[in-house]
Amino acid sequence: MTSHTIDPDLVLSVQDVDKTFTLHLQDAQRLPVLRGLTFDVPRGTCVVLGGESGSGKSTVMKMVFGSYGADAGRILLAHDGRVLDLAAAQPREVLAARRETMGYVSQFLRAVPRVAALDVVAEPLVERGADRDTARERAAELLSRLSIPERLWTLPPATFSGGEQQRVNIARGFIAERPLLLLDEPTASLDARNREVVIGLIRERLARGVGMLAIFHDADVRDAVGDAVVDVRAFTPQPAGAAA
Repeated sequence: MTSHTIDPDLVLSVQDVDKTFTLHLQDAQRLPVLRGLTFDVPRGTCVVLGGESGSGKSTVMKMVFGSYGADAGRILLAHDGRVLDLAAAQPREVLAARRETMGYVSQFLRAVPRVAALDVVAEPLVERGADRDTARERAAELLSRLSIPERLWTLPPATFSGGEQQRVNIARGFIAERPLLLLDEPTASLDARNREVVIGLIRERLARGVGMLAIFHDADVRDAVGDAVVDVRAFTPQPAGAAA
């Protein structure tokens, strides 16, 4: 197995990554999406993916999380006392990295049906060996902070409004202390008060050394917590014949 190293100040290093999609419904036409993608995420820093819709930001996020494969390059994660190349990792290694090292907050909640919101939020801590009662106490704290009424905690989030589901998703993503946190439009459905709560949660984690990779369409949130911007368009291949 190839060993990798990265600067100890980094939690993630994306190096010269290429990504191409195959359009199976269009005679297997190959569509190059990213070429030479390179950036670092230092600990305690929020790196924001920039570029208009369709430029590849969500593709970058999914490659880091291991949902999409990379065609070339390395995605190096400081994990469990070593450096794991997520672009070449086995599925069990990716699952372990998700459990121990990188959290993910998306726009949409994907929870097991009929499971109470309190347990949906507590689950990441329980998976890591925490006592269930302790995990539920921490979940209750986060749900309260995010203005989810206590009367809803025992109900499945599938019955909640879109904004309530997103707040449950945020609580679930923030409950476990992981070195890397991926944020994909975490404030898209939130009112001003809850956006401020999320900004506070992000700042607290950054102060404790968590590295973050984020997509924000909300400029106020981006300006409040972003430390650096990676313009994904700089790594988007130009169509043949396009002007330089």
